Amino acid sequence: MEAFWASLGLVFIAELGDKTQLVALSLAARFRTRIVLAGILTATLAVHILSVVLGGCAEKCLPRDWIAFLAGMAFIVFGFWTLRGDCVDEESCSINRCPNPFWLVTVTFFLAELGDKTMLTTIAAATRYPMALKAVWLGSSLGMVVSDGLAILIGKLLGARLPERAVKIGASLIFFSFGLVSAVQGGRSLHPALWVAGAGCLALVGYFFLRGSRPAAIPLGLEAEEDLAEPALTR
Repeated sequence: MEAFWASLGLVFIAELGDKTQLVALSLAARFRTRIVLAGILTATLAVHILSVVLGGCAEKCLPRDWIAFLAGMAFIVFGFWTLRGDCVDEESCSINRCPNPFWLVTVTFFLAELGDKTMLTTIAAATRYPMALKAVWLGSSLGMVVSDGLAILIGKLLGARLPERAVKIGASLIFFSFGLVSAVQGGRSLHPALWVAGAGCLALVGYFFLRGSRPAAIPLGLEAEEDLAEPALTR
């Protein structure tokens, strides 16, 4: 049960503010919520079963101490990634008419999840719990659906953007904490030089992700209004 709840919580956090969550909010404005959630679940089950297989194979290739250390480093990277945030092009969600919305949502999420932060989080969780891959698969998939479903529900109720900065900082701190614990547990028996190398890599990753702040995302539907307003301002 620990693997199930840990995977659920980590993927839930990883999905907060992720580009696929923004896609979910956009698609939910065009299609029925239950269709969007069904597509998310189908795509997530497919992607995450691949993730747990990759994570399980890693356990046969590396010692457990190395796996725990690398998984912890990966979670810290996810913390930087979450702190930086994601964006999504509105063009990817501009389809208003589709003969089968379910498959549109499923294919969109499947492609968006390949190599995404939540997929990498699932792989890291699978390396952390190699004896409970089924629990990791189900927990990570459920965490994805719960996170997106909650975002859709709140978005529909409030009709406005949530305080993204607070969400990002909170989610990042959780990733940093989990990553430090895992790295310390796995790295206690490793050579100090590896700690120095790992710290240097994390410093570079942190600089890469945080060297420039991204411009604030424009809520869907407002870009057109701003484009129309620009000519009036230049007169």
